Amino acid sequence: MSERFAARAAAVAAVAAKYADEVDSDARPPLEAVEALKQQRLLSVSVPTQYGGEGATMRELSDIATTIGAADANAGMVFAMHHSQALILWRHGSLAGVRTTMRKVLEEEWLLGSATTERGIGGDARRSNCALEYPAPGRVKVVKDAPVISYAEASDAILVTGRVNVDAPDSDQRMLICPKGDFHLEKTGTWQALGLRGTASDSFILTAETSEDMLLDDDYGTISAHTALPTAHLLWSSVWLGIASSAAEQARSTVRRQARAAIGFPPPGQLRLAELMVDLQSFADTVRHSAEHFDRVAGDPTALGSISFALSMNAVKVTSANAVVDLVLKALRIVGIAGYRTDTPQSLSRQVRDALGAPIQINNDRLLTNNAPLALMAKVDL
Repeated sequence: MSERFAARAAAVAAVAAKYADEVDSDARPPLEAVEALKQQRLLSVSVPTQYGGEGATMRELSDIATTIGAADANAGMVFAMHHSQALILWRHGSLAGVRTTMRKVLEEEWLLGSATTERGIGGDARRSNCALEYPAPGRVKVVKDAPVISYAEASDAILVTGRVNVDAPDSDQRMLICPKGDFHLEKTGTWQALGLRGTASDSFILTAETSEDMLLDDDYGTISAHTALPTAHLLWSSVWLGIASSAAEQARSTVRRQARAAIGFPPPGQLRLAELMVDLQSFADTVRHSAEHFDRVAGDPTALGSISFALSMNAVKVTSANAVVDLVLKALRIVGIAGYRTDTPQSLSRQVRDALGAPIQINNDRLLTNNAPLALMAKVDL
């Protein structure tokens, strides 16, 4: 990890770890970790230096997400989802309201959420039923029936997608920033999931009316392809790497205890641990390489809009989602019954449940279906 963020990330991780079990059991947002993120100024860390921020690279954000994710995947996911939205502000916005939001992130460590999925569209964020309306000059309104808005009630602003107007096709979308005070949430369902319970991804009808200068400049198709999807894939993968590293560390501790207890006799899990560490290193190399790839092309719209870039970003998500499940289950086999139980210090219950969400969160099959025709036209830029 970059030395300039290592200590701050570790401080947040310590807080996240302390409350991780409580956050999981209560299915509540990791508010203590969020407060620690604000105190360590890690919610604003990606603001570019030209705007007074620290200009963290994707590789650096990835490292931070992994450190926090190893302590608590819920806190890691909040960090990841926030920055996938925060990066949109300065990459795709220039209006006064957008710039004001950016300053709020920088000066007040605002936490950003997103509402891009909607009932009736089958999880496809690139289509919207709801439409932006313009009730008065300079004002814009949207009503969105969202099956999932993660940590909505803890957000200082929510970025919402909708059709550009009531006559537009469902794929002609814009994105609107809705600050707290300008939106109302009516909860329609609670997040009772197997894992990642602390993301508090409840269902809401979101009603918002705000200033028209809160609209992002680019259409959402461009925002999604150039920023929202690739950064989400990269930062989620980084959190999953943290989950896998946490499970691997538990496996290593188990084998060490076995070795001390039976000097001269190789522990039964020693070979399996060696294999696990090889796989973990390969996983880490994949995530870091992909983050560095994004950093290389981040300012090149042609590269960001290319088929090969879409293939590579989808690939890192699919690969990482499969890898975390595989690695956590391998670690569980090494740790054994103590890892299977929920009432031991060696329990891997939370890591197993959190990992199982990875292939479902933007379903791997959906990405592979999208990749199939693209793969006929271009190869991945290795």
